[in-house]
Amino acid sequence: MNKMTSGASEIELVPQMLNERIAYFNGKFVTESKVLVPFRDKSFLYGDGAFEMTRTFNHRIFRLGEHLERFYRSLRALRLDAGMPLADMQSITEQVFDANLHLLGKNDDYWVAQRVTGGIRKVEGDHWDEYGPTVIVECLPMPMAERAAFFRDGIRVVTPSIRRTPPDALTPRAKSHNYLNLILADREVQSMHPGCWAVLLDINGNLCEGIGSNIFLVRDGKLLTPKAQFILAGISRRTVIEISRDLGIPFEETDIDLYDAYTADEAFITSTSLCVCPISKFNGVDLAIYGQITRAITKKYIDLVGCDFVQQYLDCLPEGEIGGISPFAVA
Repeated sequence: MNKMTSGASEIELVPQMLNERIAYFNGKFVTESKVLVPFRDKSFLYGDGAFEMTRTFNHRIFRLGEHLERFYRSLRALRLDAGMPLADMQSITEQVFDANLHLLGKNDDYWVAQRVTGGIRKVEGDHWDEYGPTVIVECLPMPMAERAAFFRDGIRVVTPSIRRTPPDALTPRAKSHNYLNLILADREVQSMHPGCWAVLLDINGNLCEGIGSNIFLVRDGKLLTPKAQFILAGISRRTVIEISRDLGIPFEETDIDLYDAYTADEAFITSTSLCVCPISKFNGVDLAIYGQITRAITKKYIDLVGCDFVQQYLDCLPEGEIGGISPFAVA
């Protein structure tokens, strides 16, 4: 038997638990099928919750500390309490990942997520055991096959008619469970342009963000991205900014609109899962795939994480499809 311990819980992983992923749920390590959130949980009722998500590279969690720092800032901004210090959340996360590591294939990786909600809404006559926050830590398989073609063909971006919720209505800087604005925008794009990626405009007509993703443009050798106060500034976005400074690539956070997108030399998306992925079309306008700047940043990102994530995705293309060799593969 394999024993896991934390300040909040202790569990022995018996053999029948080893064939299903393990999650942390309100003080216990249990199989995912046992994570049952009450129907009166405030996140289910109102979207009153926050989450954070990172990924692994070669079965190692990437920048967990930075992600958890952002998570606890989100919790503070939303006035939510995880009921534990950040250090305990990190320990629990590492234990959940370790418990699920044996289920990963050699070339597979996980999303690793933490979730906290406002807990159960009290109603007269209730008989719930507790009303504290709901806390979940989980591992999810990366959607490699679903997104593999993006790294061969580039992402086709479309801007929907739905605008991003303005910061003075609901801050985008806290990673909340309230994703309906982004979901509806994506549904609109998928209904008309299946397989495309939605990137919303803000109420002023400037480029903003997509679901779990940030956007960068390259023009005249300079890297441009929307201002942080209007978006959820991702850790992958931060990593690209650090890389651009290391490479001496000029960089600016600024207002960028559709004219800037249509006249860009290159553009790419950053996200936890995609890392850096080139944009091939923006509202039908062609852009260079793996242009000079995108290529240099992607190569440096690969070196940083020690994993050719481009090849990792391309390896998941359906058998027989061409274009499965990463331009960053070591000869």
